[in-house]
Amino acid sequence: MSPEVINAPVVDTAKVPGRAESRAQAARRRKLVVSAARVLLLVAVLGLWEGLSRAKIIDPFNFSMPSQIWDQIWTWVMHGTALGSLGEQIWYTLYEALLGWVFGVVAGVLLGIALGRIRLLAEVLGPYIKVLNSIPRIVLAPIFLIWFGLGPSSKVASAVVLVFFPVFFNAFQGAREVDRNLVANARILGASDRRVTLQVVIPSATSWIFTSLHVSFGFALIGAIVGEYIGATKGIGLLVSQSQNTFNSAGVYAAMAILAVVALAAEGLLTFAERRIFRWKPAGSDD
Repeated sequence: MSPEVINAPVVDTAKVPGRAESRAQAARRRKLVVSAARVLLLVAVLGLWEGLSRAKIIDPFNFSMPSQIWDQIWTWVMHGTALGSLGEQIWYTLYEALLGWVFGVVAGVLLGIALGRIRLLAEVLGPYIKVLNSIPRIVLAPIFLIWFGLGPSSKVASAVVLVFFPVFFNAFQGAREVDRNLVANARILGASDRRVTLQVVIPSATSWIFTSLHVSFGFALIGAIVGEYIGATKGIGLLVSQSQNTFNSAGVYAAMAILAVVALAAEGLLTFAERRIFRWKPAGSDD
């Protein structure tokens, strides 16, 4: 046996688990620090807001204050609103947003994949989609109100048009960015166009589509709220409108806070679903 082999350094495998544990502890400490910093920032902002309002440095009539906003939320929770229980208003808005989100996502994915795969279809419909995308879609809400009335249909339509375009463009780009070698290999193995689309293109575009889902649900909420604000029989948007009409700034901010909680909950569910679906992907850096 050669001296080089005898003198070769021996890797201490016992240290490898220790290094992994150290990295895990560092990651946990980082998450704790980030969470604490977020809480402290929120407390500082709310405390500064409260202090400035009580000192009359900012007008509490226009800007309200966190304590009044909390009192308004608590009143709605315990005694309901003029439109009914708070839970009913939240569910009504959430129902409209969810329905519009689902319809917008399905339409955006199907049309995006179709145009990404069929070049002729993309060349024919491309200019029309660009024109429709250039229209400020919020201004369509009054038109939908005229067409569909005060019920949920007009709010769902507003949510659909806001959700459709970001999902469509991501699905379209995802279909165009598929590795051509994968498509070529699938065709060599005898895959039909349908199987290539279902088993190669759509899985490859899934990460693009999920990226748009995080943004699009917020757009769906905006569509539902704007529609309710313009005209509705119930919902958080109508609460905002009534609070504004009665110069109740605390009510406006309270409705906004409730919407923020709903949006954060939806974002958390989407993130959880994405992590479950993409468990095979390596964890990205938090930096």
